[in-house]
Amino acid sequence: MKQLLVFIRKEFLQVFRDRKTLLMLFGLPIAQIVLFGFALSTEIKDSKIVVVDYAKDETSTQIITKIAGSRYFDVQQSLQSTAQLEAAFKKGIIKMAVVFPANFSKDLLHTNHATIQIIADASDPNTATTITNYITNIINTYNVQLANAAGQPLQIVPEVQMLYNPELKGAPNFVPGVMALVLMLVCTMMTSVTIVKEKELGTMEILLVSPFKPIYIIFSKLVPNLIISIVNLFIILILSSVFLDLQVKGSLLLLVFATTLFIVTSLSVGLLLSIGAKTQQAAMTSSLMGMMLPTMLLTGFLFPIENMPWLLQVLANLVPSRWFFIIVKRVMLEGLGFAAVWKEILILVAMCAFLLTISLRSFKIRLQ
Repeated sequence: MKQLLVFIRKEFLQVFRDRKTLLMLFGLPIAQIVLFGFALSTEIKDSKIVVVDYAKDETSTQIITKIAGSRYFDVQQSLQSTAQLEAAFKKGIIKMAVVFPANFSKDLLHTNHATIQIIADASDPNTATTITNYITNIINTYNVQLANAAGQPLQIVPEVQMLYNPELKGAPNFVPGVMALVLMLVCTMMTSVTIVKEKELGTMEILLVSPFKPIYIIFSKLVPNLIISIVNLFIILILSSVFLDLQVKGSLLLLVFATTLFIVTSLSVGLLLSIGAKTQQAAMTSSLMGMMLPTMLLTGFLFPIENMPWLLQVLANLVPSRWFFIIVKRVMLEGLGFAAVWKEILILVAMCAFLLTISLRSFKIRLQ
């Protein structure tokens, strides 16, 4: 027993001396609990909506006040026309609009029946359904209170219109998320083992003493993976069109350009991991664990980023797949052009340039 306790003590000492092991044992569970605890929430808060009030009467004002006072909605502004409404949806700044007709109160008083038009962005069908249910409950609750006060049956009927995905299919939200996840993981993992593999095989010395410049070595590692990833893009688009009936509504050229930019950014992440790793296993593990969770949780693919704490929202801005996910949804699903995605493209350009610069400067021409 004394010998057994000595060996157990030795193993404990080895574990606590290895910082990487301690990080995996304690850091990873803590990070997962924090991320999943704050991100895994089906409740949607502070959804950005706008109001178009043609009635401008007491009843419409009361309903707007109740909607604005709810924790589920953030009323951005009151628009004056449907043209402004269409522009707001195209810019992607709102998820829903509430439209009151001109004779709202008169119809309610004279016919005991009035309608409110609710227009939702259904490119994310789960979010659209949830916030539609929220606002319908608010209207129904107010309707009951109004009928009890008036002493007669009054009926306010919400008329729901779903934009971009009227049938509420899951594919329009599923495909862009899968594109971001697959391309990020494949590109990062493929590239993360390239440099470290040469080190493990002992061929890096040959490459470094060859006439080729170090930058040629790096780009020769990136180009094949870039071409393979672009082929994967077209395979995904073809399968989406044939089996899921999901065509690209916007410019295919713009989508390919943005995807190529995202692929190069992902390859740069993998290259940076490969340069810093000592073994292929370490590079593969860091690329898989370091990019899979942020891509799944902080992209907006599975859970709304607006509901997360501000710290996670800031971290989400550092994940390239978040911006690519927005681009794919706007170009592929909503049919919008460059004017609607230029900010996201500019962010990806900055990320790509930064990561490539860091990778090139981190590449050592002398082996330790």
